[in-house]
Amino acid sequence: MIQLGIDRLLADPAVRQPLHGRRLALLGHPASVTAQGRHSLDALMALDDLRITAAFGPQHGMRGDKQDNMMESADFLDPRHGIPVFSLYGAVRYPTAAMLEQFDVLLVDLQDIGTRIYTYVTTLAYLIDACAAAGKSLWVLDRPNPAGRPIEGSILEPGWESFVGAGPLIMRHGLTLGELARWFVSRRGGDLDLRVVSMDGYRPDAAPGYGWPLAELAWVNPSPNASSLNMARCFPGTVLLEGTTLSEGRGTTVALELVGAPDIDCERILARMESLCCAWTAGVLIRPCWFEPTFHKHVGTLCSGLQFHTDTAAYRHDQFRPYRLTALLLKSLRLEYPDYPLWRVFPYEYETERLAIDLLAGGPLLREWVDDPHAAPGDLEQRLAEDEARWLDETLGLRLYP
Repeated sequence: MIQLGIDRLLADPAVRQPLHGRRLALLGHPASVTAQGRHSLDALMALDDLRITAAFGPQHGMRGDKQDNMMESADFLDPRHGIPVFSLYGAVRYPTAAMLEQFDVLLVDLQDIGTRIYTYVTTLAYLIDACAAAGKSLWVLDRPNPAGRPIEGSILEPGWESFVGAGPLIMRHGLTLGELARWFVSRRGGDLDLRVVSMDGYRPDAAPGYGWPLAELAWVNPSPNASSLNMARCFPGTVLLEGTTLSEGRGTTVALELVGAPDIDCERILARMESLCCAWTAGVLIRPCWFEPTFHKHVGTLCSGLQFHTDTAAYRHDQFRPYRLTALLLKSLRLEYPDYPLWRVFPYEYETERLAIDLLAGGPLLREWVDDPHAAPGDLEQRLAEDEARWLDETLGLRLYP
């Protein structure tokens, strides 16, 4: 059975002994729970030998108060424990000096889903920088990466850093949050006392979960629309849809597991995908469907769509490549509907000048490939393969688990 970082800290006095006599803060969210389902803040507050003086919440809040994207949370006083809970997705995204004065050691207990643009990754990076500059210690209580070890996508290009891209990471990074913290420290330098309370019994390549220990841990949404393991597996590709006029399923019960719009024929697009590059559709069941969002894009309008299923016998973890799959979908749509207004123009994650699709993709590469009528899947494949090999070489030595 797997033992999470939080559970090791709670169970073993020797693990937490270095924390005695120090003021502690917790960065957490609704999925910061023990294997028994107790919120980490409540479990830590119940210990007699630790002193928790503050807490921090990332996007969507410590307790999960905001449902949609790009909705800010305010600071508040925790009603149960009476400690301040500071929002890092509200008035500020980088901790202030006053916030840093509240603790000596920051405990980070966030459930990531293995994708560069997930804003918890950026919040971790900002806190690594802030704690290093302020002489604070940072401990990561490690958790599984439900997307597993596969690496996919392009590395964020220089100059394209944003709140959905904290540095030159690849889209599907294949690391746990603790391993990712080690990468940030190795890249950014600084004199940070970083410790990772690793998991026991974590086997990221083991079937059937391939990163997520099925039947051992409850799935708790780390963000409101991260509602399943299927979503986490699809997300490194389907998140790109946020930068398009296509619905990514927000306003349905399976957000970021499907795609569609009222003015396209998705079965026609699927046929084009299969003829253009069948290999990029492998390892997953792609099901034509219809849906009507109750909010967000195309609200109240029947959409032709495709849903991606990784929870059937058709799933092949070593073949499924969600980034390539979504790129192929966008390319096929552009070929079938050359004049379709595909790229959504709107303020995205505090950016108003650059297109959301470019922020999400980490540069203009993907959009330019989709829009170029002469660019073929092989052209994109060459660039992706180069970046994937580079990322593997850069991170292999930072892994804590087989």
